[in-house]
Amino acid sequence: MRAAGLFRGLDQATRYTVEIMTSVVAELLELADHAAAALPLPAVKQAFLPPNRKGTGKPGEFCALRLADDSVGTAFALLDDTLARMQERNAGELVGQPALDVARRFGSDDPVERALGLAAVNAITQHVFRQAGYEPELATDSLGSLGIGPGDHVGMIGFFPPLVERVQELGLPLTVVELRAELVREAPGLSVTLDSKRLKGCNKILSTSTVLLNNTLEEILANCRHAEALALVGPSASCFPDCLFTRGVTTLGGYWVLHPTEFMRRAAALEAWGDTGKKSNLQRQAYPGTNVLLLEAMRRQARTGHSP
Repeated sequence: MRAAGLFRGLDQATRYTVEIMTSVVAELLELADHAAAALPLPAVKQAFLPPNRKGTGKPGEFCALRLADDSVGTAFALLDDTLARMQERNAGELVGQPALDVARRFGSDDPVERALGLAAVNAITQHVFRQAGYEPELATDSLGSLGIGPGDHVGMIGFFPPLVERVQELGLPLTVVELRAELVREAPGLSVTLDSKRLKGCNKILSTSTVLLNNTLEEILANCRHAEALALVGPSASCFPDCLFTRGVTTLGGYWVLHPTEFMRRAAALEAWGDTGKKSNLQRQAYPGTNVLLLEAMRRQARTGHSP
């Protein structure tokens, strides 16, 4: 369907938000296509689909795909009934599948397929980075390098208790946007709301990466266009950053797996990932661009005479 037909009959605000989500997914998959055209992409070598994680704490919240070159991508698996439905799947069915074929599932309306697709996009991203010799910086600030200070009004998408406490310790006003009505409250210096339009009063904003999966990305970006800094953080945000940077995101904080064998073992054992990887930090002003990295990866391949 042509874009004009897709948006016909929608008001301007709705057209804007629909267009953002449609184009973000399309552009991420287009970059994955470019990667496949430039570099033969490895197939899926190993897949982890979380089992019942009751009583395990944080471990088991993510699915993970490991490619044949040991690049690993993850995606959040606890949205709605995604985990329960994912448990009905056989992880072995993914082994041997081309990474690009799995990545294209990110465009699906099915939340399980979408999570698997994003994990594959993230794995392809790591593959491209590695082939280009590009390693993201280590994230040293859990607040997404927002550089918050006096005079800032901080926004947060998703309620992160430790980070809420940090902002409150700094004595700064904080507005948290949540999907869970039971968390809504008003307190001195703190507002927890279901209304994402309240973000328009915030100049520094931190967002959970689950917005890439739960159909809220367009709404969040539409209400953050004014922000001085917008950080999108979490293991699911380990994708090509280009289309997010052009839409107002200033920092993309994902997860870079350093020791894939041990990472997959710990994931399967529902253990903390620990030192098997690091929280990564991509800054809009410093990122060279994915097409630049693809060119560098191709140059490296030509110099060595070997395919990745």
